[in-house]
Amino acid sequence: MYASKVLMEVLPNVHLLGVFVVALTVVYRKKALYPLYTYVLLNGLMAGFATWWLPYLYLWTVLWAWVMLLPRQMPPKVRPVVYMAVCAAHGFLFGTLYAPAQALLFGLDLRGMVAWIVAGLPWDFVHGVSNFFCGVLICPLIALLQNADRYAGSR
Repeated sequence: MYASKVLMEVLPNVHLLGVFVVALTVVYRKKALYPLYTYVLLNGLMAGFATWWLPYLYLWTVLWAWVMLLPRQMPPKVRPVVYMAVCAAHGFLFGTLYAPAQALLFGLDLRGMVAWIVAGLPWDFVHGVSNFFCGVLICPLIALLQNADRYAGSR
């Protein structure tokens, strides 16, 4: 997860983190929190534990929780679209989800927080659209993880 983020940093708000979170959650459920928080910890270690990092303690967990709430058995034709839509929704709402922490950390009132959200909307748009298109990789990654588990279990 962390390596993919670093490799894709040249494209602002375009990354595969949502793809990994969704796929890992579908396959590993609660255990997906281990790689998720390993990523968050690595991000802090490599970029510094500053105020920007604090919302990461809950931002990715929101996506994990949304995926946990999805039905486990969906028709095969519906799965990719649902996973892509959830991944995209997280990207579109990233700034809004980030905003309460910003407000608390920097003393913003409601008006200031809304202004912060509005100022970030163009970036959230890029984030959501890119998450949607990167989401085409979710189902293939799920299949890869499931096959790897079956192979490891048969040994």
